Amino acid sequence: MTRPSRNTKRRPTMGDVARAAGVSPMTVSYAYSQPERVSAESAAKVRAAAERLGYPGPHPAARSLRRGRAGSLGVVLGERLSYAFDDPQAARFLAGVSDVCAAEGVGLTLVPITGEASDARRVAQAAVDGFVVWTTSDDDPVLDAVADTGLPAVVHAGPHRRGMPVIGIDDRAAAAAIGAVAFAGARRPVVLGFPLDRDRARLLLTGDQVGEVRFPVTRHRWEGLLDAWTATGRPASELRLAVCPVNLVTEAETFAAELLRGDEPPDAIAAMGDELALGALRAAAGAGLRIPADLAVTGWDDSDAAAPAGLTTLAQSLRDQGAHCARAALGLPSAAPARHEWQVRVRASTRTADSTVSS
Repeated sequence: MTRPSRNTKRRPTMGDVARAAGVSPMTVSYAYSQPERVSAESAAKVRAAAERLGYPGPHPAARSLRRGRAGSLGVVLGERLSYAFDDPQAARFLAGVSDVCAAEGVGLTLVPITGEASDARRVAQAAVDGFVVWTTSDDDPVLDAVADTGLPAVVHAGPHRRGMPVIGIDDRAAAAAIGAVAFAGARRPVVLGFPLDRDRARLLLTGDQVGEVRFPVTRHRWEGLLDAWTATGRPASELRLAVCPVNLVTEAETFAAELLRGDEPPDAIAAMGDELALGALRAAAGAGLRIPADLAVTGWDDSDAAAPAGLTTLAQSLRDQGAHCARAALGLPSAAPARHEWQVRVRASTRTADSTVSS
């Protein structure tokens, strides 16, 4: 018995309609969401191209050019859905997005990513008027799926993709600044870092062993910390990178405890996030070490737990960045620059005297 073949024809995208009509993807988007902004001639071209290609609309809730806006903003997490609630920094960022959505009377749709082929379909079918993409890897196919919708989209902290502005801070410059504080007087420093790529492998590497890093946030923070270390005249090989597969206090505590029991226990740990830094402080307490005399520790983000822990950290406003991303994706005006401000907040976990460094 011969089975009928599956229909694998690709669903036309807004980008396909734009090319067929000879207009920009934004014009197609406006034809669906804000028809008053499109000339009658351009609207007719879009309608004709959409009908010719069999394009039903940018999302299930918009089946015709007269339907209007979906009334929701999509946030592509690139993580399991619970990450939005478990990670304090993601929660801060989403709070900023929701501030704008509430003010504009727009819904918020979380689009979780599983790493499966269904991710692109989930993005294409999301009933939203635009996308905010939480930082992801350079090779994440979801970025192309977002671009193919033709809807307005913005990426937080990178990577860059066609037509999508990137909003965040200068991670490399910020990392160099906090690295100078973290590594002051250190001889055996370790960077407690985020994953290098979507494989999320747990690794311990020397600086000269670190190859391609596909997550821009990890890459830029590592480059900045390495800049700070080599600026002291020390070779890259003497700075180790301990890669944590997940951004959890417990993961960092376990990894840091192993390092502290090793043959070359670190005397400084520069963490790429406060969750990782707090885990390192727990490990140090378990080992009976004095902070910062035996071990200096720095974090990143200035979370609510940072000040009570006396943690030196890199402060940035993820809530402001979330709000900026939302406004950009919704086409609203904003006076904020694409690169936001940051500040090093020196506390009791490092060996230098109290000082402040900022962008």
